[in-house]
Amino acid sequence: MLDYKEIITLEPGKRSGKACIRGLRITVYDVLSYLAAGMTHEEILADFPSLTNDDILASLAYVAERERHTVIVRS
Repeated sequence: MLDYKEIITLEPGKRSGKACIRGLRITVYDVLSYLAAGMTHEEILADFPSLTNDDILASLAYVAERERHTVIVRS
């Protein structure tokens, strides 16, 4: 699995502190939204030339890691 910690950045003053790609103003949420809308990696990379395929994979790895730690509390 790709080490997303080298790619995903969190900066309080950038995009309201959301997880961004390499300090860019493109968030993990943006990338996931494009994928969920049906865009391919190639289409995303064509629209955002500052991104790499590893950036997309890091976004997925970041969210997978967060999901792994999600706990549902039932009342």
